[in-house]
Amino acid sequence: MSATKRWNVEILIGETHRRTYAEAQLYDEISNELIGHGSAAVHPDEPVVPEVGDEIAVARALADLGNRLLVTAAGDLEDVLGTRVQLER
Repeated sequence: MSATKRWNVEILIGETHRRTYAEAQLYDEISNELIGHGSAAVHPDEPVVPEVGDEIAVARALADLGNRLLVTAAGDLEDVLGTRVQLER
C-alpha cells in the first residue's frame, strides 16, 4: 500500500518603494511550519516590471524555504542517529 501526503506552500507577495518581498510558508501534516523569505529590488536605472520582481522574490523565498527544510531534516536525523549530519544542498 502506498501513502500520499499533502504539503502546501502559501506564498505572500508585497511591494513597497521599488522593492518586492515574498514569504513562502510550508504547511505539512504535522503542523511543522517553515517560512522562507526573499526580496528583489528594482535598480534605479531600470524600468519597473512587477512580474519580474515577483518572480525573483518568490524564487528566493522558495530557495530559502528549501534550505530551511534541509536544515530541519538534518536536525531530525541528528536526533535519531545521535551524530552530526550534514545534507548536501
